[in-house]
Amino acid sequence: MALTKSERRNRIRKRIRKVISGTTSSPRLSVFRSNAEIYAQIIDDLTGNTIVTASSRDKDLADAKGNKSEVSKIVGKAVAAKAKAKGIETVVFDRGGYLYHGRVKSLAEGAREGGLKF
Repeated sequence: MALTKSERRNRIRKRIRKVISGTTSSPRLSVFRSNAEIYAQIIDDLTGNTIVTASSRDKDLADAKGNKSEVSKIVGKAVAAKAKAKGIETVVFDRGGYLYHGRVKSLAEGAREGGLKF
């Protein structure tokens, strides 16, 4: 029987998470994409703490204009700015089982433009 989209994504996500883990020196930049919004978190997996978050639902980003890919790029820049303020320079990118194109790629490019290295 064929897998549903969500089952397929969860299998890919688990396969990625076996390899990728965030440390204190280079935490994990995790991406979640819904149909309308996009969310990004920087997580230290050793302590289990979320250090920085940004999403398209944030009050300062809610009035961002453009299509979903453009908003994703803005979210990427916002999470990078918050991370730089906390002293985080390098991260490990976790695409969360999504393909690396479209909104996920835009968020990654925005984070790189904001100064994060991964």
